[in-house]
This record gives sequence, C-alpha cells and structure tokens, in this order.
Amino acid sequence: MKNAIVTGGTKGIGLAIARMLLKEGYHVAVSYSSDKAAADSAAAEFAAISPEFEIICANQADKAAMKEFTAAMLAKGHIDCIVNNAGATVRKNLAEITDSEWEMSMQVNVNSSLFLIRDLLPAIPSGSRVVFIGSMMGVHPHGTSIAYGVAKSAVHALALNLVKFFEGTGTTVNAIAPGFVETEWQKDKPQQIRNNIYNKTAIKRFAEVDEIADAVRFCINNPFVNGSIIEVNGGYCFK
Repeated sequence: MKNAIVTGGTKGIGLAIARMLLKEGYHVAVSYSSDKAAADSAAAEFAAISPEFEIICANQADKAAMKEFTAAMLAKGHIDCIVNNAGATVRKNLAEITDSEWEMSMQVNVNSSLFLIRDLLPAIPSGSRVVFIGSMMGVHPHGTSIAYGVAKSAVHALALNLVKFFEGTGTTVNAIAPGFVETEWQKDKPQQIRNNIYNKTAIKRFAEVDEIADAVRFCINNPFVNGSIIEVNGGYCFK
C-alpha cells in the first residue's frame, strides 16, 4: 500500500484532500497543530471511509514537533505522496507586522515543508508525488496580508525548484493555487466583502473544498503533470 502525508489535514482543504486520498487507496498520515476536537471529528469521518489513516499532532511552527513527525514517517519505509497543505495567515500590512509574525508565517508556510521533504528524502521512492497548496494571493499581490502573500509566492517557487531536484526520477512536484474557498478562514467574512469577491469571479461564488481536492487528485494521477502552478480560482479577476 502507498503511504501519503497531508499536513494540516483535519480541517478545510486538508480534510478534503485526506478524504480523497483514503478513497484513492492510500494509507494517509495527517498532521494538525492544536485543535483536538477537529482531529477527533476528522478521525470519525476517516474511519467511515477506511481504517488506513493516522492523525498526529505536529505543529508546523514547532521545529522539534516536526522532527518527531518526520521520524515517525521515516519509520514507514516509503512515502509515496506528500501534500503540503498546512498554512498560517497574518492579516497585517507592512507597517503593522512584527518580526515574530513574519518569521512564523515563513516557518509554517514554507520552511517546515522544505525541511519535511528534505528529511524524508531517503523514504521518497521514484515516481512519487509532491503537491503544495499555494494561493492566488501568491499570484496577485494583496496589501493587507503581505506575509501570507509573500510566503505563498515562495511556496510556488519552492515547488518549481524541487522539480529540478527530482528531475529524472519520475517524481512530480506541483502546486495548487486556490482562490477563495469555503473554509473556516472565510466563515466570518462579511457578506459585502464576499459579494465584492463574487463580482471579481466569473463563477460568482467561492470554491468548495472538494473542488480543490479534485485538483490534487489530478496531480497525483497524471504522471506528466509536473512543475505546474494550477490556479483553481473560478475565473478570479476575469474583468
């Protein structure tokens, strides 16, 4: 059986991706940072699909915790699919953001994913799949979330650079750049702001999490898709 990892896989997009991978026949290891209630809910949902899962508390901002998580994954012998989904946002502009907030954003969104892949290299066989969840905010600048936008731009660049590292192995590396998605991050967004976003989006709504998971499914099942930043944004900024 193939082994997959989904970081930040107990909520939102990560939860949908983990569900999809279970249905695709993977053993899925899911990490989460702190929300035990969400982890328990995800476990119940996963169990209805397949027994081939595990959920591990490993905060991506905590380097020691990620080292422990990596060691547990190395013990499996082979990791055939890594979906780097965990993320953190800081909604502050340049004048407001602190050193620690900037560093946390880079650690969670970029550094921890790089270190995870680096340390798992002995267990990544040829023909594996690596997928990053980026963002349209890494494509279109956003003045009030500078740390998140820059971090997601770096995620896209990291994916493209790793393509060169894995060249000739059959292992593919891609990034999905979602637009606005119906997740916990968006639940408190005022309707007026949502309407403004709808008016910039040809589909006139936010994405569902399963629509993002389907883009990940495409990447893992098509061995010729490699080095792509796949925008899943409903036609955002179509005007």
